[in-house]
Amino acid sequence: MSNKKTKILVAMSGGVDSSVAASLLVEQGYDVTGAYMKQWSDGEEIGGVCPWKVDRRDAMRVCAHLGISLVTLDFEKEYKEWVMGYMFSEYEKGKTPNPDVMCNKFIKFGAWLGKARELGFDYLATGHYAKTENGKLLKAKDKEKDQTYFLNQITKKQLENIKFPLGNYTKEEVRELAHKYNLPTADRAESMGICFVGEVPIKEFLQQKIKKNPGNIISSDGRKIGSHEGLMFYTIGQRNFGVQSSEIKQKPGENRPLYIIEKRTETNELVVGFDDDPKLFAEIINLENIHYISGHTPDFPLECKVRLRHRQPLQDAVIDDLTITFKNKQKAVTPGQFAVIYKDEVCLGGGAIV
Repeated sequence: MSNKKTKILVAMSGGVDSSVAASLLVEQGYDVTGAYMKQWSDGEEIGGVCPWKVDRRDAMRVCAHLGISLVTLDFEKEYKEWVMGYMFSEYEKGKTPNPDVMCNKFIKFGAWLGKARELGFDYLATGHYAKTENGKLLKAKDKEKDQTYFLNQITKKQLENIKFPLGNYTKEEVRELAHKYNLPTADRAESMGICFVGEVPIKEFLQQKIKKNPGNIISSDGRKIGSHEGLMFYTIGQRNFGVQSSEIKQKPGENRPLYIIEKRTETNELVVGFDDDPKLFAEIINLENIHYISGHTPDFPLECKVRLRHRQPLQDAVIDDLTITFKNKQKAVTPGQFAVIYKDEVCLGGGAIV
């Protein structure tokens, strides 16, 4: 089948990455349609700073420049239920969830892909930095921008109908292409913050739905040195939480920062210490479950590489069922975040940290 007979729906965010992804597919001769996916708008109950009208306008400008049509699809209901619902629920449990992972699982490659297939498209394309090959998810050429960490929950079946046009490009090369194609978004700044909500102080955002539950901040040797507003508003490894390091005795001339090293839900205590505190490190971690992209559980024990946060250097590890043992102890392991598994260039999947 020639490219012109292959129908691709490209998710257009208004940003430079999705704009270049669409441009590449048009250049390659595919039958391309852009889609702006509306996920979020501020309401009376909860609000962020989502600039969706500006994003949609930029997506329209790019599609007009490329000579392709743009459809607008509304997934607000699904997003608030499957992503925001998960996010608030996990924070209330004292965990630190990763909404971007769930957004990819349930929205982008769940609801979006389902709608694309329903509308008669052969593929859904996005501006993610990742590659696919024979039903496998591979790391992108640009190792700094590689987004496979956030894609660890998608399935082999989904990958059959997904295209990642930017997988073989670096961010710098994508910017160059944007100027080559004279895209109106070529110099647009990169978006940050919560997926589809925007840049917003996470504590303030959460307090719109989660009530404060004050408790004590204690040093690792058991002394009270301050108070917190609720364990759910803090993260393991976090600095800058309202207590000065001078509250803990240090060597003369030292001014070492304090880190959150433990959240004790049974006593509602936030434990803090220095960056060399043994409580801040873990050699063995457990996961709630592990999703394998292939659909098949590998033979254990499995020697592999694991990443506990986006852009963390890959760590040598051995997996045995739901237990991961690292060659080197890991700093600030955070319950609710994902441990993502790699073998060579392939992302095998991942699971949420207990």
